[in-house]
Amino acid sequence: MPKPKTSQSLTPEAYLAEEKNNEIKHEYINGEVFAMVGAKDAHVTVAGNLFALLRNHVRGGPCRVYMADMKVSVDSANAYFYPDVFVTCEPKDSKNEYYKRHPIVITEVLSDSTSAFDRGHKFAMYRQLSSLQEYVIIDPNTLSIDCFRRDATDHWVLFPFGENESVEFNSINFTTPIEALYEDVSFSQPEAESLDGKDSRPIN
Repeated sequence: MPKPKTSQSLTPEAYLAEEKNNEIKHEYINGEVFAMVGAKDAHVTVAGNLFALLRNHVRGGPCRVYMADMKVSVDSANAYFYPDVFVTCEPKDSKNEYYKRHPIVITEVLSDSTSAFDRGHKFAMYRQLSSLQEYVIIDPNTLSIDCFRRDATDHWVLFPFGENESVEFNSINFTTPIEALYEDVSFSQPEAESLDGKDSRPIN
């Protein structure tokens, strides 16, 4: 997690007002503001693939899918985040133009600078959302997806997905081959496998 943009503590209201006019997006945690860094091609491609698949899946129903520019508010943690992709099925969320409070699925695509935070402290805050049923972490560098699913006892259970498997988001009855999420992503090959001059393996 990067260092705060400023040492001056901001109220949530001040943060939301400033964020409307900022060219660079910032996340907010209990008075501190953190600038978001740019993402690599694979990160953006995977997030875009997921958004497109989910948008087609929820079209015509009560759920909405958002990516990148829409915030999620975790009121109990006094925090605002920009998930890579998330879904809300709560009608009350339509009343807030700049953030949503009731996501049912949140997906974060990992990056080098945020991986530990996404798996740790951020997930701990997301778990405070009573609406959240699944938290999904996607590794853009390999066919690997971890879906943490809330069970009937309010515990979170890990369901990992890998190559040649179908990814399932049970809360919204969504299933897709994992390869569909990595379409147009190129993975770097080990040096021993690149002697023929090929540096990447596209997923088509």
